[in-house]
Amino acid sequence: MRRFTLCLLAGAALSWPLAASASASASASASASASASARDGALAPTPAPAAPAPEAEPVADDAGNDIIIVGKGQTRQVQQLGQADIAILAPGTSPLKAIAKLPNVNFQSADAFGAYEWSQRVSIRSFNQNQIGFTLDGIPLGDGSYGNTNGLHISRALSSENIGRTLVSQGSGSIGAQATNNLGGTIEFFSSDPKPTTALTLNGSYGSANTVRAFGRFDTGVLGDNGPSAYVSYGFLDTDKWKGFGVQRQNQVNAKFVAPVGAVRLVGTFNYSDRREQDYQDLSLDMIKRLGYRVDNIANNFPLAVLIADTGANSGYTGAPKLNPAAGSVTPAPYANADDAYFDAAGLRQDYLASLGVETAKDATVHGELKAYYHANHGQGLWFTPYVPSPSGVPISVRTTEYDIHRKGVFGSLGTKLGFNDITVGGWYEVNDFRQARRFYALDSRTAPSRSARDFQYLPFATQWYNTYQTDTVQYYVQDKIALGDLTIDLGWKGFAVTNKATPIVSGGLASGRIQVKDFFQPHAGLNYRIGDAFELFGDFTQVKRAFVSAATSGPFATTQAGFNALLTTNKLKPESSDTFELGGRYHYRGVTALLAGYYVDFSNRTLAQSVGAGIVGNPPILSNVGSVRAYGLETALEAKLGYGFGVYGSYSYNDSTYRDNVTVGGVVQAIRGKQTVDTPKHLIKGELTYDKGIFFGRVGADYMSRRYFTYTNDQSVPGRVLVDATIGARVTIADRKFEIQANATNLFDKKYVATIGSNGFGYKGDNQTLLAGAPAQYFVTIKAGF
Repeated sequence: MRRFTLCLLAGAALSWPLAASASASASASASASASASARDGALAPTPAPAAPAPEAEPVADDAGNDIIIVGKGQTRQVQQLGQADIAILAPGTSPLKAIAKLPNVNFQSADAFGAYEWSQRVSIRSFNQNQIGFTLDGIPLGDGSYGNTNGLHISRALSSENIGRTLVSQGSGSIGAQATNNLGGTIEFFSSDPKPTTALTLNGSYGSANTVRAFGRFDTGVLGDNGPSAYVSYGFLDTDKWKGFGVQRQNQVNAKFVAPVGAVRLVGTFNYSDRREQDYQDLSLDMIKRLGYRVDNIANNFPLAVLIADTGANSGYTGAPKLNPAAGSVTPAPYANADDAYFDAAGLRQDYLASLGVETAKDATVHGELKAYYHANHGQGLWFTPYVPSPSGVPISVRTTEYDIHRKGVFGSLGTKLGFNDITVGGWYEVNDFRQARRFYALDSRTAPSRSARDFQYLPFATQWYNTYQTDTVQYYVQDKIALGDLTIDLGWKGFAVTNKATPIVSGGLASGRIQVKDFFQPHAGLNYRIGDAFELFGDFTQVKRAFVSAATSGPFATTQAGFNALLTTNKLKPESSDTFELGGRYHYRGVTALLAGYYVDFSNRTLAQSVGAGIVGNPPILSNVGSVRAYGLETALEAKLGYGFGVYGSYSYNDSTYRDNVTVGGVVQAIRGKQTVDTPKHLIKGELTYDKGIFFGRVGADYMSRRYFTYTNDQSVPGRVLVDATIGARVTIADRKFEIQANATNLFDKKYVATIGSNGFGYKGDNQTLLAGAPAQYFVTIKAGF
C-alpha cells in the first residue's frame, strides 16, 4: 500500500499495523499493503487483505515506505496528504489547517482548530477560497463561502478522523473536479473506506478553554465472503471561546458502506452535522490599538450592551430614534462607539449530505463511476444589532441572515485504455434551490436577553429582504492521458453552462434577474518527462472560467438592482477567468524528495466588492470589474529522512500578485494598478522536524507569513508573523489492544497576531473592522484506544 505523508510519521499518531484504507490503489502490492500504517486515523487489529478499490487520482505510482510530498508522475503541480498528517494535529482540527504546510497554501482561522467558519480562510497563489474548487469523494462542496450559498465546509461534511487523504492542486486543478469556480486550484478530500475487520475506535480529548472532543467509530468488517462492509462514527466538540464569553459546539455523524457487486462496487455515504458557534468580535487596527487583541463581544453584560445602544442612538450614531432620554450621548469607557462591542453573534448550521453510486477500480480496462447526491442545509447567522431597535423599546434586536439549501445532482465518468491512450469522458449536473433572507427578531427586556445566540430564531417582526435563487449547472470534460515511455502527455478540455436566477419574495432593493455563463471549451494540457528513476520535469497550461453564484451576500445579485443593471448595461458583468502556466521539476530518491516549480497566472475580469459601512449594518457592497490581475511565483519543498526516526520538511513560496488596472467607483478613480492583491503574502516559509521511533513520536512545526494588505490601495496592512505548533506522544500495545496518548500545543510561544483579514470584506482605502485576532497558546491532551 502506498503511503503519502509530509511529516516523517510512520503513522505519526498510530504506528501499529492498521486496516488499510480501501481507497488505496488497486495496483498496490501485497507486501506494501501488509506494511500499511495510519491511513484511516482509527485504531484496529491487523487486518486481512482488503478487496481492491479505486483511487480517484493517484499522486504517485510507486508503493512501499517512500514519503511522497510531490505529485510524482503528474503533469501538474499537486501534492497529497494522508490521514497521519491530520492525526498528528489536535483532534478536531480542520483538514484545511493540515494542508497549510504545502507550498503557496495560506490558511487562517481565529481558533486553535481552524474550524471556526466565520474566520476560516484559505487561499492558493493569491486566489481566495471562493475561487478554489472543493469536493468530497467527488461531491461538490461549493465555493467555500461562509454564507452557505452552494455547499458546505469540509469540517461539517466529514469528521477529520474519517478523511483518508487530501489532494491539493495549486494550479487550476483536476479537469474532472465537480467545480465551476476553480480558477486557482482544487482541494479534493476522500473519505476512508470501512475496515475489512471489525474494529472499535474511541478517542477523547481535553484542553484549554474547557475543550472537550470525543470521537467514536465502529467498523463492521467485511460481512460474509467478500460481502459488504460499513462504518458509523460520532464526533462531538465543545469548547469555550478563548476570549470573551460563549461556546462553539458541534455534533457530527458519518456513515459509509461499500458492497462489491461483480466488477464494480456500490458505495453509499451519509453525513450529518449540527454546529452552533458564538462569534468573536471583528476588529480594526484602531480597535486593537485602543482596546487590545482580547476585546470581544460583551455576551456576559446585556445591560451594558443596552446602554451602548442607547448612547449610540442619542448621539445620532445609529440613526435610530432616541429611546431612552435618560441615557447620555457618550459611549461608556473604554468603548468609543457602538461598533466597539456588540452583545453577541453566532453562526448556526444544520446539514445533511448523502450519496449513492457505483465505481470501478481505477486501473480497470474500462473504468468509471456514477454517483448521485443530495444536500440539505438550514442555517442562520445572528448578530445582536444596535442599529435596529425592537418594537418593545429595547434598543437592540437580533438580526439574522438565513440560509436554506436543497441541492441534488449526479456526476460520472467512463474511460478506457486504447493502446497508449487512456481516454475518459465525464459529466456533472446539479440543481441548487437556495433561499436567503434578512430578518429581525424582537427582544422584550432591557435587563436580560430573551433570546439566545445559540438557538434558531422564530417569529420575526420584520423581513428586510427574502429571495429565492436557482442555479442549474451542466458540466462535461474530455481527457486523454498518453503514455509514451518516459513521456506522459495529458490533453483535454472541460466546458459548462451555469444559469443563475434570482426571484424576490421581499425585494428590499437587492438585484434580481437571470444571468448565464457558458463556455464549452476550457483547454487543459500538460506533460511529464521522467529522467531516470529519481528526476522528472513537468509543465502544464490550463484555462478556466468561473461561473457566477446566486445569493444576496455574494456574487452579482448581492448589490442593488441599480448597480446590477449598471454592470449589465456597461458590459462589465463578465465572468472571471484565468490562464495558468506551470513548469517545474521533482526529485525523489533514497528518502529525499524535492520540488522546484514556477508559475504565471493571467487573471481577467476580476470582480472586487467594496464594503460599505460596518458589517453589522448589512449594506450591499459596490461591485467593480477591475480588469486583470497578474501573478507569478516560485514554489519549493524539500523533505528528508535523517535516520534514527527523525525527519525534516521545509517549503518556501514566493508570490507576486498585482492589479493591472485602476478602477473608477462613483466617479472617483481608485489607484490600484500595481498594488498587491489583498490577503496575499509575498513570502511563505513552512518547516517541520519530526520524530517517530518505538514508543514515542513528536513534531515541531513553524509557519512564517509576510505582510498582508486588507485594502485594495495597500494603505492598510497587518505585519508578518511566525507561529509554532508542537506534538508529543507515546503508544503501547496491551493484549492486542492499542492505546495512545498525545499532547498538542498550538501557537506555542503565545504570539499576538491578526489571523483573518477580510472577515467583513475589503475596502479601497482606510481602516476597517474586518480583522480577527489569532488564538493564544493552547494545550490539549488526547487518549486514543483501538479494539
